[in-house]
Amino acid sequence: MFELLYKNISRYIDLSEEEFRKFTVPFQLKSFGKKETVLKEGDYCLFEGFVLSGCFKVYYLNENGFEQTLYFAVEGWWITDIDSLINHVPSILNIEALYDSEVLMISKKDKENLYGTMPQIEKLFRIMNQQSSVALQRRVLSLTGKTADKRYLEFLQKYPGLEQKLTQQQVASYLGITHEFLSKIRKKMSLR
Repeated sequence: MFELLYKNISRYIDLSEEEFRKFTVPFQLKSFGKKETVLKEGDYCLFEGFVLSGCFKVYYLNENGFEQTLYFAVEGWWITDIDSLINHVPSILNIEALYDSEVLMISKKDKENLYGTMPQIEKLFRIMNQQSSVALQRRVLSLTGKTADKRYLEFLQKYPGLEQKLTQQQVASYLGITHEFLSKIRKKMSLR
């Protein structure tokens, strides 16, 4: 159950078997069915989750009531609302399982306890937060500075094979366009 988590964190820090076992003690395995909500707008986020299997969409509703997908969390990704978790404010995000999924969850309190007993865990999450900041910056730059065609190609590279598992509406929401416009992009690209 913890092999994927070990592989993920080993990219950033080295832990002995005993240290890794100690690290995993507070994690709880949670299963979510298709369309099940992990976090709802207005609730407080009290966890970080590591996706073992399945896929989640992390989204918010814009002022017109339309979904805007920030990212899809697939196997090996983390899910949370970092603003709600860190600042203890109501979440503006929703996290929903797109199909049956499993997640290893850790509470903020348990994570902070690990910081006190295992300093390398604080380093791990610092590095992961830096990586998340880079990804967020790239996402914002893509949304504000690239054409929908280029964003679509980036989506295909970032999430290989995921397009076949998503609806056209979900892909369009991620790209910040209508599903009709996505159809035009796909048609144009198929003619090349």
